[in-house]
Amino acid sequence: MSPAGPVSAAPRTGTTLALLAAGAGFSAANLYYAQPLAEAMARDFHTTASGVSSALVGTQLGYAAGMLLLVPLGDVRERRGVIVTTALAATVALLGFAAAPTLVLLTAASVLVGLGASVAQMIVPFAVGMAPPDQRGRVVGTVMGGLLAGILLSRTASGTLGAVIGWRLVFVSAAAAMALLAAVLRVALPAVPPSAKLPYRALLGSLAAIARREPVLRGRCVVGGLGFASFSAFWSIIAFHLAHSAIGGSTTAGLLGVLGLTGIVIAPISGRLAMRAPPARVNLGALAIIAAAFAVFAAIPTSLVAISFGVVLLDAGTQANQLTNQTVIFGLAPDERSRINAIYMVAYFLGGALGTAVAAQAFQHGGWPAVCGAGGCFALLAMLPLRHPATPDSRR
Repeated sequence: MSPAGPVSAAPRTGTTLALLAAGAGFSAANLYYAQPLAEAMARDFHTTASGVSSALVGTQLGYAAGMLLLVPLGDVRERRGVIVTTALAATVALLGFAAAPTLVLLTAASVLVGLGASVAQMIVPFAVGMAPPDQRGRVVGTVMGGLLAGILLSRTASGTLGAVIGWRLVFVSAAAAMALLAAVLRVALPAVPPSAKLPYRALLGSLAAIARREPVLRGRCVVGGLGFASFSAFWSIIAFHLAHSAIGGSTTAGLLGVLGLTGIVIAPISGRLAMRAPPARVNLGALAIIAAAFAVFAAIPTSLVAISFGVVLLDAGTQANQLTNQTVIFGLAPDERSRINAIYMVAYFLGGALGTAVAAQAFQHGGWPAVCGAGGCFALLAMLPLRHPATPDSRR
């Protein structure tokens, strides 16, 4: 049975779609609360930017593991139950993060936070199944727009609240939000039977078979992962750059996230463009915008106006690149959407972890110019698979 079948039985209303978009946003936000608070966390644990980056990388690696180990369950388990259970697990992980007494335990808790945040990518294929094929781009754009809003507002909220109540209480608040989300989703969403019957080991084994079978998916994994490496390189280091340049701190870093809300406007536009124009052209334009953002960051490093303009470019380009990739991959095999999304998002967040790790070392040894160089290079490298004949765009 195709997942489009059971999920389409859910009410196709604006309210349901808005709820799914909000759920994706709150879930993904858990990955980013720490970024504007990185400097405060480093002070608390008496470590450096490189030291605290282990916690940030742990979150992204945990998220990638959640994509691999948990998201595929949406194809073989009742989907609402999987979503709600994962949201409750995220609540516990966030409380553990808030209470961590050492950097080692903080890093371990961050991996669990990443695992729990994977509920965001369980929601996306759930929402896609609600729509007919010609509306797939619009639905992906709407839900991912909500996800982007959560990512960006999470930085603003955590940066602002962290300056007032401390970084630990920020994560206690995040845990309360996830508990409430789990309750609302349990009541509001319909139960959705699985689309396949596979043992868990066979389910995980099928991921490799799907990846081998789909060259388009493999190409999009590289494009998405390197694009997100650029994004993570900036956001994991910006609080340190602002503090070291004496032009701001965690509050300023958080407020910069509001500027990225322009990406919410880009989301539905990108989804529609990917269904009408050659997707590779949309990706190339998006990645060029990301590279331009890093040129701005490098050219005028101590101007908040310039950095703000660069943030608008960076977030808009990242969102357009991501939405185009997901619109393409969700058209590959409807019965395997959860697993296809899992494969893609594993690559995506491995790219994010790479960007965070490289940026931490770049800042430690070469300062802000080295971070900008690394971010721009990631964006340029992401363009290469789009010109490779083995990764054509799919319109299936």
